[in-house]
Amino acid sequence: MTTSTVTAPATVAQAPAPGPARLRRRRRLAQWGFVAPAVVFMLLFFGYPLVRNVVMSFQHYTPKTFFTGEAPFNGSDNWSNVFRDALFGKALWHTLVFTAGSLLGQFCAGLALAVFFSRRFPLNGVLRSLILLPWLVPMVVSGIVWRRILDQDTGVLNSFLGTLGLDGSTPWLTDPHMALLSVILVNIWIGIPFNMVILYGGLQEIPRELYEAASLDGASAWRTFRSVTLPMLRPVITVVLVLGFMSTVKILDLILALTDGGPADATQTLGTLTYQNSFVQLDFGAGAVVGNVLILISAVFAVFYLRANRTEGK
Repeated sequence: MTTSTVTAPATVAQAPAPGPARLRRRRRLAQWGFVAPAVVFMLLFFGYPLVRNVVMSFQHYTPKTFFTGEAPFNGSDNWSNVFRDALFGKALWHTLVFTAGSLLGQFCAGLALAVFFSRRFPLNGVLRSLILLPWLVPMVVSGIVWRRILDQDTGVLNSFLGTLGLDGSTPWLTDPHMALLSVILVNIWIGIPFNMVILYGGLQEIPRELYEAASLDGASAWRTFRSVTLPMLRPVITVVLVLGFMSTVKILDLILALTDGGPADATQTLGTLTYQNSFVQLDFGAGAVVGNVLILISAVFAVFYLRANRTEGK
Protein backbone atom coordinates (compact mmCIF):
# COMPACT_ATOMS: atom_id res chain seq x y z
CA MET A 1 0.00 0.00 0.00
CA THR A 2 1.47 3.28 -1.18
CA THR A 3 1.24 6.44 0.81
CA SER A 4 0.83 9.74 -1.12
CA THR A 5 2.51 12.75 0.30
CA VAL A 6 0.84 16.13 -0.27
CA THR A 7 3.23 19.08 -0.28
CA ALA A 8 2.00 22.56 0.63
CA PRO A 9 2.32 25.15 -2.13
CA ALA A 10 5.28 27.44 -1.80
CA THR A 11 4.50 30.95 -0.71
CA VAL A 12 5.06 33.49 -3.51
CA ALA A 13 7.09 36.43 -2.29
CA GLN A 14 5.42 39.75 -3.11
CA ALA A 15 7.51 42.64 -4.41
CA PRO A 16 7.60 45.59 -2.07
CA ALA A 17 5.42 48.52 -3.05
CA PRO A 18 7.33 51.40 -4.62
CA GLY A 19 8.16 54.15 -2.21
CA PRO A 20 7.12 57.80 -2.53
CA ALA A 21 10.49 58.77 -4.03
CA ARG A 22 10.19 56.16 -6.77
CA LEU A 23 6.62 57.22 -7.56
CA ARG A 24 7.70 60.82 -7.88
CA ARG A 25 10.55 59.77 -10.16
CA ARG A 26 8.22 57.76 -12.38
CA ARG A 27 5.75 60.64 -12.54
CA ARG A 28 8.52 63.05 -13.47
CA LEU A 29 9.76 60.73 -16.22
CA ALA A 30 6.23 60.42 -17.58
CA GLN A 31 5.87 64.19 -17.62
CA TRP A 32 9.13 64.62 -19.50
CA GLY A 33 8.04 61.90 -21.92
CA PHE A 34 5.06 64.04 -22.91
CA VAL A 35 7.06 67.28 -23.03
CA ALA A 36 10.14 65.94 -24.83
CA PRO A 37 8.63 65.81 -28.38
CA ALA A 38 7.55 69.45 -28.14
CA VAL A 39 10.98 70.48 -26.81
CA VAL A 40 12.76 68.63 -29.62
CA PHE A 41 10.45 70.20 -32.20
CA MET A 42 11.06 73.70 -30.83
CA LEU A 43 14.83 73.22 -30.75
CA LEU A 44 15.01 71.84 -34.30
CA PHE A 45 12.60 74.16 -36.08
CA PHE A 46 12.85 77.35 -33.99
CA GLY A 47 15.94 77.26 -31.81
CA TYR A 48 18.46 76.18 -34.45
CA PRO A 49 17.29 78.63 -37.18
CA LEU A 50 17.29 81.47 -34.65
CA VAL A 51 20.83 80.75 -33.46
CA ARG A 52 22.00 80.19 -37.03
CA ASN A 53 20.54 83.54 -38.11
CA VAL A 54 22.31 85.35 -35.27
CA VAL A 55 25.64 83.70 -36.14
CA MET A 56 25.16 84.48 -39.84
CA SER A 57 24.74 88.17 -39.07
CA PHE A 58 28.39 88.22 -37.93
CA GLN A 59 29.73 86.32 -40.95
CA HIS A 60 30.68 87.13 -44.51
CA TYR A 61 28.12 84.75 -45.95
CA THR A 62 27.91 84.63 -49.76
CA PRO A 63 26.64 82.13 -52.38
CA LYS A 64 30.19 80.76 -52.48
CA THR A 65 29.73 79.63 -48.90
CA PHE A 66 27.18 77.02 -50.00
CA PHE A 67 29.91 75.26 -52.00
CA THR A 68 33.03 75.87 -49.92
CA GLY A 69 31.50 76.09 -46.47
CA GLU A 70 33.74 79.06 -45.72
CA ALA A 71 31.99 81.93 -43.93
CA PRO A 72 34.63 83.98 -42.09
CA PHE A 73 33.52 86.14 -39.19
CA ASN A 74 33.67 89.86 -39.91
CA GLY A 75 32.72 91.21 -36.51
CA SER A 76 30.05 93.88 -36.57
CA ASP A 77 30.62 94.90 -40.20
CA ASN A 78 27.23 93.61 -41.33
CA TRP A 79 25.44 95.47 -38.56
CA SER A 80 27.26 98.74 -39.16
CA ASN A 81 26.72 98.54 -42.93
CA VAL A 82 23.00 97.94 -42.49
CA PHE A 83 22.52 100.70 -39.92
CA ARG A 84 24.47 103.19 -42.04
CA ASP A 85 22.34 102.42 -45.08
CA ALA A 86 19.68 105.11 -45.59
CA LEU A 87 17.33 102.46 -46.94
CA PHE A 88 17.23 100.74 -43.53
CA GLY A 89 15.94 103.88 -41.83
CA LYS A 90 13.36 104.36 -44.57
CA ALA A 91 12.26 100.73 -44.33
CA LEU A 92 11.98 100.97 -40.55
CA TRP A 93 9.79 104.07 -40.82
CA HIS A 94 7.61 102.45 -43.49
CA THR A 95 7.25 99.37 -41.28
CA LEU A 96 6.05 101.46 -38.35
CA VAL A 97 3.59 103.46 -40.51
CA PHE A 98 2.34 100.34 -42.26
CA THR A 99 1.88 98.44 -38.99
CA ALA A 100 0.20 101.31 -37.11
CA GLY A 101 -2.12 102.19 -40.02
CA SER A 102 -3.08 98.57 -40.62
CA LEU A 103 -3.77 97.84 -36.94
CA LEU A 104 -5.84 101.00 -36.50
CA GLY A 105 -7.94 100.40 -39.60
CA GLN A 106 -8.41 96.68 -38.99
CA PHE A 107 -9.36 97.16 -35.36
CA CYS A 108 -11.83 100.00 -35.91
CA ALA A 109 -13.57 98.31 -38.84
CA GLY A 110 -13.50 94.91 -37.12
CA LEU A 111 -14.99 96.34 -33.91
CA ALA A 112 -17.72 98.18 -35.83
CA LEU A 113 -18.67 95.01 -37.69
CA ALA A 114 -18.54 92.92 -34.51
CA VAL A 115 -20.94 95.32 -32.77
CA PHE A 116 -23.17 95.35 -35.85
CA PHE A 117 -23.39 91.56 -36.11
CA SER A 118 -23.94 91.13 -32.37
CA ARG A 119 -27.56 92.10 -33.06
CA ARG A 120 -29.95 89.53 -34.46
CA PHE A 121 -31.35 90.16 -37.94
CA PRO A 122 -32.10 88.05 -41.04
CA LEU A 123 -29.08 86.62 -42.92
CA ASN A 124 -26.77 87.52 -40.03
CA GLY A 125 -24.86 84.25 -40.24
CA VAL A 126 -24.64 84.33 -44.05
CA LEU A 127 -23.19 87.84 -44.11
CA ARG A 128 -20.67 87.01 -41.39
CA SER A 129 -19.54 84.00 -43.41
CA LEU A 130 -19.08 86.13 -46.54
CA ILE A 131 -16.97 88.67 -44.65
CA LEU A 132 -14.58 85.85 -43.70
CA LEU A 133 -13.64 85.27 -47.36
CA PRO A 134 -10.76 87.83 -47.48
CA TRP A 135 -9.21 86.07 -44.49
CA LEU A 136 -9.45 82.62 -46.10
CA VAL A 137 -7.91 83.59 -49.45
CA PRO A 138 -4.08 83.22 -49.57
CA MET A 139 -2.39 86.60 -49.21
CA VAL A 140 -0.48 86.26 -52.47
CA VAL A 141 -3.75 85.69 -54.33
CA SER A 142 -5.30 88.72 -52.62
CA GLY A 143 -2.29 90.82 -53.56
CA ILE A 144 -2.47 89.79 -57.24
CA VAL A 145 -6.20 90.47 -57.40
CA TRP A 146 -5.83 93.90 -55.80
CA ARG A 147 -2.93 94.72 -58.11
CA ARG A 148 -5.28 94.20 -61.03
CA ILE A 149 -8.02 96.24 -59.33
CA LEU A 150 -5.68 99.16 -58.56
CA ASP A 151 -3.93 99.20 -61.94
CA GLN A 152 -3.77 102.77 -63.24
CA ASP A 153 -4.74 101.99 -66.84
CA THR A 154 -6.88 98.84 -66.75
CA GLY A 155 -7.90 98.63 -63.09
CA VAL A 156 -11.53 98.15 -62.10
CA LEU A 157 -11.36 100.90 -59.46
CA ASN A 158 -10.24 103.64 -61.86
CA SER A 159 -12.82 102.50 -64.41
CA PHE A 160 -15.54 102.72 -61.77
CA LEU A 161 -14.37 106.17 -60.67
CA GLY A 162 -14.39 107.29 -64.30
CA THR A 163 -18.02 106.28 -64.72
CA LEU A 164 -18.86 108.46 -61.73
CA GLY A 165 -17.19 111.47 -63.31
CA LEU A 166 -14.20 111.34 -60.94
CA ASP A 167 -10.50 111.00 -61.66
CA GLY A 168 -10.11 107.66 -63.40
CA SER A 169 -6.33 107.72 -63.78
CA THR A 170 -5.15 107.65 -60.16
CA PRO A 171 -1.72 105.94 -59.88
CA TRP A 172 -2.56 103.90 -56.78
CA LEU A 173 0.53 101.67 -56.88
CA THR A 174 2.91 103.65 -59.09
CA ASP A 175 2.98 106.98 -57.26
CA PRO A 176 5.51 107.05 -54.37
CA HIS A 177 3.15 109.28 -52.40
CA MET A 178 0.17 106.91 -52.71
CA ALA A 179 1.68 103.44 -52.90
CA LEU A 180 2.15 102.94 -49.15
CA LEU A 181 -1.38 104.15 -48.43
CA SER A 182 -2.77 101.75 -51.04
CA VAL A 183 -0.88 98.81 -49.55
CA ILE A 184 -2.15 99.74 -46.07
CA LEU A 185 -5.76 99.84 -47.31
CA VAL A 186 -5.41 96.42 -48.93
CA ASN A 187 -3.93 94.97 -45.75
CA ILE A 188 -6.79 96.49 -43.73
CA TRP A 189 -9.27 94.74 -46.04
CA ILE A 190 -7.47 91.42 -45.46
CA GLY A 191 -7.25 91.78 -41.66
CA ILE A 192 -10.79 92.96 -40.91
CA PRO A 193 -12.28 89.43 -40.68
CA PHE A 194 -9.75 88.30 -38.06
CA ASN A 195 -10.48 91.30 -35.87
CA MET A 196 -14.22 90.92 -36.34
CA VAL A 197 -14.26 87.22 -35.39
CA ILE A 198 -12.18 87.66 -32.22
CA LEU A 199 -14.03 90.79 -31.07
CA TYR A 200 -17.41 89.24 -31.91
CA GLY A 201 -16.55 86.30 -29.67
CA GLY A 202 -15.59 88.70 -26.89
CA LEU A 203 -18.87 90.56 -27.22
CA GLN A 204 -20.81 87.32 -26.80
CA GLU A 205 -19.15 86.77 -23.42
CA ILE A 206 -20.34 90.09 -21.95
CA PRO A 207 -23.30 89.44 -19.60
CA ARG A 208 -26.57 90.86 -20.92
CA GLU A 209 -27.44 91.98 -17.39
CA LEU A 210 -24.88 94.77 -17.64
CA TYR A 211 -26.63 96.26 -20.66
CA GLU A 212 -30.00 95.94 -18.97
CA ALA A 213 -28.68 97.76 -15.89
CA ALA A 214 -27.20 100.52 -18.08
CA SER A 215 -30.53 100.88 -19.87
CA LEU A 216 -32.40 101.17 -16.58
CA ASP A 217 -29.96 103.88 -15.48
CA GLY A 218 -30.77 105.86 -18.62
CA ALA A 219 -27.33 105.51 -20.23
CA SER A 220 -27.13 106.38 -23.92
CA ALA A 221 -25.82 103.94 -26.53
CA TRP A 222 -22.44 105.69 -26.68
CA ARG A 223 -22.15 105.83 -22.88
CA THR A 224 -23.02 102.13 -22.65
CA PHE A 225 -20.41 101.30 -25.27
CA ARG A 226 -17.76 103.40 -23.54
CA SER A 227 -18.53 102.31 -19.96
CA VAL A 228 -19.61 98.70 -20.43
CA THR A 229 -18.48 97.25 -23.77
CA LEU A 230 -14.93 98.60 -24.00
CA PRO A 231 -13.89 97.78 -20.40
CA MET A 232 -15.25 94.24 -20.72
CA LEU A 233 -13.49 93.81 -24.07
CA ARG A 234 -10.10 95.00 -22.80
CA PRO A 235 -8.52 91.49 -22.54
CA VAL A 236 -9.73 90.58 -26.03
CA ILE A 237 -8.55 93.91 -27.44
CA THR A 238 -5.08 93.28 -26.03
CA VAL A 239 -4.90 89.88 -27.71
CA VAL A 240 -6.16 91.23 -31.05
CA LEU A 241 -3.72 94.14 -31.15
CA VAL A 242 -0.66 92.16 -30.09
CA LEU A 243 -1.32 89.23 -32.43
CA GLY A 244 -2.15 91.68 -35.21
CA PHE A 245 1.13 93.50 -34.62
CA MET A 246 3.20 90.33 -34.72
CA SER A 247 1.65 89.22 -38.02
CA THR A 248 1.75 92.67 -39.65
CA VAL A 249 5.22 93.90 -38.74
CA LYS A 250 6.91 91.08 -40.71
CA ILE A 251 4.55 90.98 -43.69
CA LEU A 252 6.24 90.20 -46.99
CA ASP A 253 4.10 88.35 -49.53
CA LEU A 254 1.41 91.03 -49.83
CA ILE A 255 3.91 93.83 -50.53
CA LEU A 256 5.84 91.69 -53.02
CA ALA A 257 2.62 90.89 -54.88
CA LEU A 258 1.46 94.52 -54.94
CA THR A 259 4.54 96.70 -55.42
CA ASP A 260 7.67 94.58 -54.84
CA GLY A 261 8.86 97.32 -52.48
CA GLY A 262 8.51 100.11 -55.03
CA PRO A 263 8.05 102.55 -56.53
CA ALA A 264 11.34 104.21 -55.55
CA ASP A 265 11.39 102.12 -52.33
CA ALA A 266 8.17 103.83 -51.19
CA THR A 267 6.78 100.55 -49.80
CA GLN A 268 10.04 99.05 -48.65
CA THR A 269 9.66 97.52 -45.17
CA LEU A 270 11.94 95.47 -42.96
CA GLY A 271 10.37 92.28 -44.31
CA THR A 272 10.99 93.18 -47.95
CA LEU A 273 14.45 94.52 -47.12
CA THR A 274 15.36 91.17 -45.58
CA TYR A 275 14.18 89.42 -48.72
CA GLN A 276 16.04 91.74 -51.08
CA ASN A 277 19.31 91.62 -49.13
CA SER A 278 19.28 87.84 -48.90
CA PHE A 279 17.75 86.63 -52.17
CA VAL A 280 18.19 89.52 -54.61
CA GLN A 281 21.55 91.01 -53.65
CA LEU A 282 22.68 87.66 -52.14
CA ASP A 283 24.12 89.43 -49.09
CA PHE A 284 22.97 86.89 -46.53
CA GLY A 285 24.77 88.57 -43.66
CA ALA A 286 22.91 91.86 -44.17
CA GLY A 287 19.65 89.97 -44.59
CA ALA A 288 20.28 88.17 -41.29
CA VAL A 289 20.84 91.51 -39.55
CA VAL A 290 17.49 92.91 -40.68
CA GLY A 291 15.85 89.61 -39.81
CA ASN A 292 17.28 89.79 -36.30
CA VAL A 293 15.86 93.28 -35.89
CA LEU A 294 12.43 91.95 -36.85
CA ILE A 295 12.81 89.05 -34.41
CA LEU A 296 13.77 91.45 -31.63
CA ILE A 297 10.75 93.67 -32.29
CA SER A 298 8.43 90.65 -32.35
CA ALA A 299 9.99 89.25 -29.17
CA VAL A 300 9.32 92.48 -27.28
CA PHE A 301 5.65 92.34 -28.18
CA ALA A 302 5.51 88.60 -27.47
CA VAL A 303 6.70 89.30 -23.93
CA PHE A 304 4.08 92.02 -23.63
CA TYR A 305 1.42 89.59 -24.84
CA LEU A 306 2.42 86.91 -22.32
CA ARG A 307 2.52 89.37 -19.45
CA ALA A 308 -0.88 90.77 -20.41
CA ASN A 309 -2.34 87.26 -20.47
CA ARG A 310 -0.81 86.45 -17.09
CA THR A 311 -2.22 89.63 -15.60
CA GLU A 312 -5.69 88.90 -16.97
CA GLY A 313 -5.49 85.34 -15.69
CA LYS A 314 -4.92 86.55 -12.16
